[in-house]
Amino acid sequence: MNTRRAFAVLGTAVLAALAVAVWRVGWTGLWASPDQHGQALFEQGRFQDAAAAFADPMWRGVAQTRDGDFKAAAATFAAIDTAEGAYDQANALVMLGKYEEAVARYDHALGLRPGWPPAEANREIARLRAERLNAPGADAGDQREGADRIVYDKDARNPEGQETQVAGAPMSDEAVRALWLKRVQTKPADFLRARFAYQRQAPPPASGRPEGPP
Repeated sequence: MNTRRAFAVLGTAVLAALAVAVWRVGWTGLWASPDQHGQALFEQGRFQDAAAAFADPMWRGVAQTRDGDFKAAAATFAAIDTAEGAYDQANALVMLGKYEEAVARYDHALGLRPGWPPAEANREIARLRAERLNAPGADAGDQREGADRIVYDKDARNPEGQETQVAGAPMSDEAVRALWLKRVQTKPADFLRARFAYQRQAPPPASGRPEGPP
């Protein structure tokens, strides 16, 4: 085989490999950074895939939260030593019914960012919930359903927003809100004062780094 023919064969093989790559991830994903690819998956509602794609731990935790994997989200946020990381870890712990641990993480967030209203509001909710569960006669086991077993179907096929038990289903903002309200047994007005840090974040910029809350 002469040199020209060898290069032609090699070029054909490269183009074939490129075609397979484009078919798998699309042109954007082929050239995007991990965080840009994760953002694209996140915007498509593919939160589990987005969590696997993100290099940025904050956005990985955000995707895990939206996927309903609060245990993984809590572990991811635990490695982020910022007020936002501690705050979102505490929120994930609330979803898991670990209220006393959540209070400790809210305290850590407030130590890094004193007087932060959302952290103060959530801390009080978690503290009161822990007190209620620890009260004489309270059965914590009956009141702590596994968060990974509870999601809320908010699509057009279920306009009532009735709860369903479908493990691993992606969660909309409304589903996270509904589960939060169920977890802490509080009023919707309380939730408005206790929003998740990631819900106030803008989409990841070109660098892939999430911006902190205002």
